[in-house]
Amino acid sequence: MERLEILGMRLKALRKERRMYQRELGELLGVTLGHYQKIERGKINIPTLTLCTLADYFGVSTDYLLGRTEER
Repeated sequence: MERLEILGMRLKALRKERRMYQRELGELLGVTLGHYQKIERGKINIPTLTLCTLADYFGVSTDYLLGRTEER
């Protein structure tokens, strides 16, 4: 599985754990709903700082988001 797909799957799972909408995470990142949906579908790459923002927000490592480890 491609890293972007793993990132999207993990973001979706973390978002659902917090009972959040995609729109809310888009707002957190300062992107449109459509742009965030593409991130979750693994269709677009994201900047390093955005990756770090998401990792900090969810309290996980960037390696976890990218599928490099199973340890959050």
